[in-house]
Amino acid sequence: MQILIRNGRLLDPESGTDQVTDVLIEDGNVTAIGENLKLPAPKKRSADRVVGVGDDIVSDESKVIDATGCWVTPGLVDLHVHLRDPGLTYKEDIETGAEAGARGGYTTICAMPNTKPVIDTPDKVNYVRFKAAALAPIHVMQIGAVTAAQKGEKLADIEGMADAGAPAISEDGKSVMNAKLALEAFQIAAKLDIPVCAHCEDKNLVNGGVVNDDANAARLKLPGISNATEDVITARDLVLAAQTGAHLHLCHVSTASAVEMIRVAKAHGVDVSAEVCPHHFTLTSDDIPSDNPQYKMNPPLRTPADREALIEGLKDGTIECIATDHAPHAANEKFGSMLTAAFGITGLETALPLAITRLVEPGILSPLELVRRMSTNPAKIFHLIEQYGDGKIAVGNPADIAVIDPGAEWRIDRKKFASKGKNTPFEGWKVRGKVRCTICDGEIVYSDEDDTE
Repeated sequence: MQILIRNGRLLDPESGTDQVTDVLIEDGNVTAIGENLKLPAPKKRSADRVVGVGDDIVSDESKVIDATGCWVTPGLVDLHVHLRDPGLTYKEDIETGAEAGARGGYTTICAMPNTKPVIDTPDKVNYVRFKAAALAPIHVMQIGAVTAAQKGEKLADIEGMADAGAPAISEDGKSVMNAKLALEAFQIAAKLDIPVCAHCEDKNLVNGGVVNDDANAARLKLPGISNATEDVITARDLVLAAQTGAHLHLCHVSTASAVEMIRVAKAHGVDVSAEVCPHHFTLTSDDIPSDNPQYKMNPPLRTPADREALIEGLKDGTIECIATDHAPHAANEKFGSMLTAAFGITGLETALPLAITRLVEPGILSPLELVRRMSTNPAKIFHLIEQYGDGKIAVGNPADIAVIDPGAEWRIDRKKFASKGKNTPFEGWKVRGKVRCTICDGEIVYSDEDDTE
């Protein structure tokens, strides 16, 4: 297929490009970048319909996208999603999660292993890989567990999973509490040159908490989760990364102390990267109106001071990327009280507009800096930019591209989500920034022209 993206603002952090230009895609790859490009004459087949569109001759196998006023960016990359497949597909599955990703501008998403059964063997990594290749409109990469069945008792087959294509390991949903076992996993990851993605939570400090341990916990009459719950394991894992030379990637950072520890560790040469989620740089515990499970997430919404530290970390580069922690649940699992409801919210279809509204519009990040944190940096952390060309737009690269209208205003409506999960605290929010088109491997996998009101 031939696609000509015309007159868009090309934002490519890897090359430093920020200019209005055209992009030509042929047979899955970017073949030209420049001004006033034309579609090559179509290779007409007997079944093709060939028509003139302006100066272009367009067939059924070609399309012109007018991107005037839009950003043209590398496809977004999310290092932290939950696709619930295998075993929990009533919440989400590979196909619906990938469709939600395409609608959000993502061309690569990385699935966490806390499924049922846990992804802890090469065969299970291959199950997701092959299923995604058959059903998903975008790239799906499967992260492997650190320990067998995530029980924290013995290591999973980390080397086998890496050989099967797992780009990283994680015990997401919990921490490996046994420091000796965690150390062994870091040593293996360092040898394999894959990141350890750490969900930092000392389970002994959770103590039944469901919201942040501050004055709002008392207001809501709910048990709190202290910042120390995250900070203790953050400190431990930074020490393990320093000792082993492994790349530590800290998931869903939420506390000011964690940001400062990361900053200090980087200054001392520790190989560490970090992500923050849109809900943590957008909301605080002050925003929880009542005992409402739509606001229950792990880690919880923290204080305004924590949020400001996260934003400053994004701004100064201490935190390299934005990830969603997309965590879909069935409606009955997010009903009633926070005491009994599941942790987590969806995020693939709301992350980009929330980031544009709360980070770009106020001038905290430039458009190019936002794309760096949502595409280029995540791709580098998982070595996708070297292996697959994710995170950059260049001639000869696979065409994984998002066309985004940054000025489009709309209201978040969970009834229109492609995800099976409708659990969000952002229902009804007025936001800016809408994905007009997502292209993966040179094929249009989402277009807002196909949406029905």
